[in-house]
Amino acid sequence: MPVSFERVGIVPASPQTIYDHWIDGDGHAAMTGAAASSSGQEGGSFTAWDGFISGTYTALQRPGRLAFRWRTTAFAADAPDSEVEVLLAPHADGTEVTIRHRGIPDGQPDYHQGWFDHYLGPMQKHWG
Repeated sequence: MPVSFERVGIVPASPQTIYDHWIDGDGHAAMTGAAASSSGQEGGSFTAWDGFISGTYTALQRPGRLAFRWRTTAFAADAPDSEVEVLLAPHADGTEVTIRHRGIPDGQPDYHQGWFDHYLGPMQKHWG
């Protein structure tokens, strides 16, 4: 049965700043510390973490919501993409970032921790 979860963290930057960095390859790389590419367009593709992650944007609503199909090179070739929704809400200390990840195939690593280790943590350091 596919795995789903929600991860929340506070990042000391505005929703607009985080959104703009997320959909820009160079900005994405700057906030995470790993190579990325991005079309920056709904329906367009992206890669992150030196190509370990790839996907397609399904909804881009600046500054508060990004949704995309998401997979890693660890997914079986016949496994469907998982789905990620990122919500960016203003917070007294910057932005509350909510990551909802659905449909992760069985047998995958702990992406719940991965979202902190490879996104929320580096983003907090980048803007902290």
